[in-house]
Amino acid sequence: MTPDEQQLAEGFLFTDQYQLTMAQLYVEQGMHDLPAQFDYTFRSYPDYGKHQAGYCVAAGLGWLLDWLDRSRPTDADLELLASQKSATGERLFRQPFLNWLRTEVDFTRVSIRAIPEGRVVHPNEPIAIVEGPLAIAQILETSLLNHLNYQTLIATKASRVSEAGRGRPVLDFGLRRAPGVAGNAASRAALIGGADFTSNVGVSHVLGHPPKGTHGHSMVQVFMALGGGELEAFRAFAAAYPDDCVLLVDTIDTVDSGVPNAITVFEELRAAGHEPVGIRLDSGDLAYLAIQAARLLNDAGFPEPGIVLSSNLDELAIWQILRQIEDEAPSYGVDPAALLGRLSYGVGTRLVTSEGDPSLDGVYKLTAVKPDSEWVPAIKVSENPLKVPIPGDKRLWRIYDDRGLATADAVALAAEDLTTVESLELHHPHRDGVSRALARDDISAVEELLVDVWNEQGRLVNDGIEEMRARRRADLERLDPGVRRLINPHLYHMSLTGEMDALRRRMVAEAQA
Repeated sequence: MTPDEQQLAEGFLFTDQYQLTMAQLYVEQGMHDLPAQFDYTFRSYPDYGKHQAGYCVAAGLGWLLDWLDRSRPTDADLELLASQKSATGERLFRQPFLNWLRTEVDFTRVSIRAIPEGRVVHPNEPIAIVEGPLAIAQILETSLLNHLNYQTLIATKASRVSEAGRGRPVLDFGLRRAPGVAGNAASRAALIGGADFTSNVGVSHVLGHPPKGTHGHSMVQVFMALGGGELEAFRAFAAAYPDDCVLLVDTIDTVDSGVPNAITVFEELRAAGHEPVGIRLDSGDLAYLAIQAARLLNDAGFPEPGIVLSSNLDELAIWQILRQIEDEAPSYGVDPAALLGRLSYGVGTRLVTSEGDPSLDGVYKLTAVKPDSEWVPAIKVSENPLKVPIPGDKRLWRIYDDRGLATADAVALAAEDLTTVESLELHHPHRDGVSRALARDDISAVEELLVDVWNEQGRLVNDGIEEMRARRRADLERLDPGVRRLINPHLYHMSLTGEMDALRRRMVAEAQA
């Protein structure tokens, strides 16, 4: 694309056609300035088949706010819309609507409350609430879903990978396998979710976070093709990067060639006053090869260099590798704890594609309108209870039990203040009659989750990557270990207060009457 084409594709027109046709209808009906609220939620945790998520990690908000900052209808946008034809050949978008787009559409006319990036989130709760003129808030839907759904999906996957790795470094290697330029969003989300570094140079510098990488097989191959060999390639790399030397050892044969040649180069580095950083294994039985590589390195006097594992890794593969190492390493005279302490993980394809569940089912639903001075709740009815939104003007609270762990998130009416209640009755969001009661003595803290992030002044938050990463760590520490399981996690309680439950049940009954 040319720069002008990129602006068209990624600017204000980064939306779905039906957002604009609905907005035109609202303008022509005189409804466009009606105050409205839309909630962003997702309906279910990612289910990867053999394993499932028990929580998600919020991500994507910062880049959504960037888009809001820079997106207004341009003359070029309006010319293109004016050129669109209906099925009868007439102009699809009529002049009054185009005039409205030119003079009235400014995203600072909406306000957004949202859960900050990096925080743990759960299905069916409002992760973002958009409030503003109906037509403008409607147009915002597509971009919001695009930014929040994908990055939340990838941040969640990265968090699970990090958990599986037991705190050892995780490197995002997924840019080359990501869906186009969404690889930038994937790298950002991976860092928020728990990856320690990414190989994506551009995004790393944008975020102020150093990129990391090793080298590819092609470097060894080119030396071989020119009459040299693996050892010559390793020596060249070590000479170029003596204090950052990580050697990929599986181009020929890991045990018989790669690791022995790496040891030779490591000895030369040490003699020259440098310490080698490590090796990388990118194929084969990674658990077995890690054990053999550690054995050879230990015997040669190199117990410290790290071992980077890559090749189709995800959280389940890492979990299986660690179990194999714990079971098998002692029979080769290798201390499994010491070996696990020198591992790191390069995770690519299965991270940036969220293999097993490649999309988050996030939705953006109208929940209230304000024709006069009061908010009027709005409802959508479905045979599937998961598709019935939570109506009305609302707040979201996190409740911590007497252990200091998060025990439930509760959606309440806007007028409810859960910090002052003596007891709480929490209702299941989809199963009538299912509830539980919490006495005040059972509660150590109550926290409101939604914060103001955008209003008439523009963006109100501009969090750094380390701040977002710290939120994730803090929230995971306050999450029950059962919810953090990689396989068959406990179900976290997303609940409705009694008043909110009563409102929704009443509105559904009235709509179905």
